Amino acid sequence: MMALPNPIEGHNIRFRLVRPDDAVYIQGLRTSPEHGRHLSAPSPSFEAQRAWIEAYKAREAIGREYYFIIERRDDGARCGVLRLYDIAEGRFTWGSWILDANKPSKAALDSALLIYRIAFGTLGCTEAIFDVRTENTRTLAFHRRFGAVETGSDEINTYFKLDCDDFANRAPSLDKVFLLLDKD
Repeated sequence: MMALPNPIEGHNIRFRLVRPDDAVYIQGLRTSPEHGRHLSAPSPSFEAQRAWIEAYKAREAIGREYYFIIERRDDGARCGVLRLYDIAEGRFTWGSWILDANKPSKAALDSALLIYRIAFGTLGCTEAIFDVRTENTRTLAFHRRFGAVETGSDEINTYFKLDCDDFANRAPSLDKVFLLLDKD
């Protein structure tokens, strides 16, 4: 079992572990036509979402899954969610990724860098495997630009993998984006 620091700092965002009192915020994101359209169907109510979070906390306690609220570093405001799950045998999956309109510049890149650093660095995983809804063209393009390798597809999803070594080779150039932003 691996206890993660809480919060975990990125460039412009931080992750903190989800709490049951985040249920209303998460339910709002997941039921929003704009934000939830590429995710599995959400819980029917914030009470059901809260119960799901309470059950998830047991999986978190044994290191099988981590669910994060994404917050802005400048003011601490929530701006999204992201899950790290199916952690086993050196592999992990990440998803349920939503960034709202309150996100800072480059929040997608920052959150992806941070989730890979947690999984590859802190947890010692060697491979990410994940899927993206085929109609979610913006997220597909993001993962392809990030260096994820497409491993297959079906009528609903496109499947990807990213190895720890590939991430380690790409991360320094991706971090430079934030150095350039800081100069402005």
